[in-house]
Amino acid sequence: MLPLFGDERRREINLGGSSSVTTSQATILNQARARRIERETVRKRQDSAVTIQAWWRGITDSRRVRQELRELFAGDITGLTGLRCLVLIGQDTDFLDKWAVEVLSQGSLFSLAHGRDREHWLVLMRQVFFLLLRSVSDRPRSERAVSCLQVLCTLLNPASATEALGFSGNQLTVSITEYAVRHDLYQYLARSIQTIGPETKNAPTLPFFVELIYRPLNTLERSSEAFLQCFRSLVIHILTIPLLPNRIPISSLTALSAKLPLSSLSVLSTSIAEIVSTIPLQSHVHLIANLYAFTSPRYAILPLPSLKTYLQLMTASLSILPVHVLDPPSVSDARAPTMSWADDDDSESEQPQVAVVTSFAPTPRLPPLDARTQKRLQILPSPSHLNSLLKAAQHDHGALPDLVSWLVNLCIVCPTRKSKILSTLLLYGGGGLVREIYRDYVRNSPLGKNENLSSLMDPSLASAWPPLLLLTELYTQSLLTMGDDEFFSNSRTSLSLDELVAFSRALFNIAFTLYWRDDQTKIQEGGVPGLNLRWVGVRDKITKCLQAIHARDSRKPFMPENHWHISSQIDMNSFIDAAVFEEQQLDESSAPRTLTKRQLSHFSPRLGVLNNIPFAVQFETRVLIFRRFVENDKWNRNRDTRGRIDVSIRRGHIAQDGYDRLAEADLRAPIAITFIDQFGEPEAGIDGGGVFKEFFTSLCKEVFDTDRGLWLETKRNEIYPNPHSYATEPHNLNWYRFIGRILGKALYKGILVEVAFAGFFLAKWLDKQSFLDDLASLDPDLYQGLIFLKNYTGDVEDLALNFTVAIEEFGVAKAVDLIPDGSNVPVTRENRLQYIYLTSHYRLSKQIKLQSEAFFEGLSDMIDPKWLRMFNQQELQILLGGVNAPVDVQDLRTHTQYGGLYDNDEPTIQTFWKVLEDFDQEQRRLFLRFVTSCSRPPLLGFKQLNPLFAIRDAGSDEHRLPTSSTCVNLLKLPRYTSETKLRDKLLQAISSGAGFDLS
Repeated sequence: MLPLFGDERRREINLGGSSSVTTSQATILNQARARRIERETVRKRQDSAVTIQAWWRGITDSRRVRQELRELFAGDITGLTGLRCLVLIGQDTDFLDKWAVEVLSQGSLFSLAHGRDREHWLVLMRQVFFLLLRSVSDRPRSERAVSCLQVLCTLLNPASATEALGFSGNQLTVSITEYAVRHDLYQYLARSIQTIGPETKNAPTLPFFVELIYRPLNTLERSSEAFLQCFRSLVIHILTIPLLPNRIPISSLTALSAKLPLSSLSVLSTSIAEIVSTIPLQSHVHLIANLYAFTSPRYAILPLPSLKTYLQLMTASLSILPVHVLDPPSVSDARAPTMSWADDDDSESEQPQVAVVTSFAPTPRLPPLDARTQKRLQILPSPSHLNSLLKAAQHDHGALPDLVSWLVNLCIVCPTRKSKILSTLLLYGGGGLVREIYRDYVRNSPLGKNENLSSLMDPSLASAWPPLLLLTELYTQSLLTMGDDEFFSNSRTSLSLDELVAFSRALFNIAFTLYWRDDQTKIQEGGVPGLNLRWVGVRDKITKCLQAIHARDSRKPFMPENHWHISSQIDMNSFIDAAVFEEQQLDESSAPRTLTKRQLSHFSPRLGVLNNIPFAVQFETRVLIFRRFVENDKWNRNRDTRGRIDVSIRRGHIAQDGYDRLAEADLRAPIAITFIDQFGEPEAGIDGGGVFKEFFTSLCKEVFDTDRGLWLETKRNEIYPNPHSYATEPHNLNWYRFIGRILGKALYKGILVEVAFAGFFLAKWLDKQSFLDDLASLDPDLYQGLIFLKNYTGDVEDLALNFTVAIEEFGVAKAVDLIPDGSNVPVTRENRLQYIYLTSHYRLSKQIKLQSEAFFEGLSDMIDPKWLRMFNQQELQILLGGVNAPVDVQDLRTHTQYGGLYDNDEPTIQTFWKVLEDFDQEQRRLFLRFVTSCSRPPLLGFKQLNPLFAIRDAGSDEHRLPTSSTCVNLLKLPRYTSETKLRDKLLQAISSGAGFDLS
């Protein structure tokens, strides 16, 4: 070959001998390098020239060959030669269309598929099938693609092949079908259908694309590996198309729905994990919507294995979706608080809503969903859909575990619909689902058993969690609207008491184990296998159920002794010391004072137990811890130098003067109270660090007087804030705030309060829900009406109720909506539990929300809220007012101090104790109130009375009555010489209510 650029390969030789110029070594090396680079450049140019020449020859030859092929093809379009030419020509739309039209018009598609040309035809036709498929996927809207699609459909139709070839035609169809599936048939079909768009249902190609979807599934043997691969590809690529049912004409949609082999869904049971991992996150929403659309009409006739597989596939897809993704756009913000109608929240509150999140990492966000997809997804948690699934699952109980897993995931992904889902489940079939789940799946579960507590998070126990979690949610929900009569009646809608004992103990073991773990990071970040739920979420759900069960047990005990305690598992003394130390460390750290219960559990396992499941520790122990917390706080504050606050209070204006002088004062500082009598003179009295106790006792008599308008009494004589709008005026809210601060001061100083608060009001202090049964003491008629509604067996709509509640203010009755536009929402069988809950919640919580918040704001100024969360309502009442137990005279005598001429052996003292021993309990309580201002003894005995009870000599005048100084728990007792005289005078004194200044 002649060189294009001259013969650079000839070496240049210098014949002139050595140069006379001396050349350096570096120059020689540079010259050699330059010559080498020049030779390399020349070589590359020559190689490029060769390549260009070869390419051009190839192009020329290809054009020539293609022209020859076209000529051959034109001479034998439907023959074997034409078929070979078509394959060799490749992706040429015009030739493919021409061939398709020709074979269809002549009916010669299968004319070469027999005899000696059969194998050649089959090999060529597979490749032609692929060329046709690619061609129509590039132009799915084109009418010219119809002929190609007709050929494709014919090739995949066993009837057409059998008609042309007899029995052997079916084998050819199977072979072509398997080839098509292996070469991405469903990917091309999915691309084509999505290109056409959901608004172009009249596209002439759509019916053929739909036929190509179901033909392979009807052709392949259902037990074959090819059928599994085909079905798997259809699920991955076709059922993930957005708005699939909306894209297809009605006639084609009917055919597709009828031809889809959903009865054979069970073949996918071993491929679910592969399917879920293959599908992109955003496509799972469409898979769920399309699976529901095609499968739900067949729930009743699906074979059990296929129904189980359907539920497993739906569950697997739900489990990886972000929370709220199935909610309407207004509530689907992943950062929004998870609220439902059974959450103790008031939507009209102006306070900012705060969501507790486990991580600030970006939350997966999906593209906005079409309104039609959202509408379809909203049917998933609807009562009609849930009832149809429950009916199908209970027809054969084998599907119930899978349905339970699906329901748990649905509640997680649709938190705003959770309460309605649970209510539907509770009402289904007369309400026996709770017992069924417990007896069939939870009673014998390894979860919560003492021997398995160390392996709670083991993946091998994954299948045991959904039944336990659903039962926990269902039982918590049921307790919201369950009266004590129903609870203790052993009805089929609830667990028996024996079952509840075992169930609650299992929950208790799980909760305590999760709180007590040293590795709280795993609790915060790890999750239950197969569920989109972290362990901290599991713990929260179980804790909520335990608190509800314990609240019922606290009102009317039914649990065995020590059922709730863990004192046998840990050393209480070290627990107390560690809890106090952790509280002190927390207080000294930079952590905010108002930590949530979940945050507290992360910082300190012991404080997590005390604030979430405090009943795990005996009440007396928690009282000791509370007093230690207070003492630590006092010690920390004593390091601050602050002066005593001197306050003068007029006897006739105790409440108003207290409010005026102490509403903004620092109540942690020492306060010295001086009473001013009616003449304007300071009263004489013993000031044991200030007569605050006497002031507090008198203040309570005034501010808790129901005639003042701030408080009302229940039928049980328990007080709660007045729900009247008058009580929500700013001035009155300031009064509630002041009363809260004063009561906090009493708790801080250990002063007992002779006031009984309603349990539903105390629940507000502890951030706990109120229950339907709490309504019995507040409004018995409304309570009975709601119980009647709950148990009503007729048509609920005949009662003509709507989602409003009637209130009366200033003689004018009005209706308040319980939900938006509640006056136009009728109460039905499906939503009556929601109505019952919202009605009781309105009366027990929403009407007194502002008053309770103001009161608790003042209380929190003195007492850390997490200290109070160590107690339930009944325990908090005892902490405030002492234990409603018999007065132990011997304990009082053991912890009594004497003054003046008295000691334990003095005759008057001996007679006094004999008289007190002879008093009945009512008289003893009157005596206790006379000397301490509270008729109930301290919880931990009289050793906790501060200061200790004391008796002082009051002289020898036997006509004088005994008197007391309640501010220092002092009895001033004259030296009576007879037992009768002492008894009479003492009874007269304790029954007359002598004033402080009489001493």
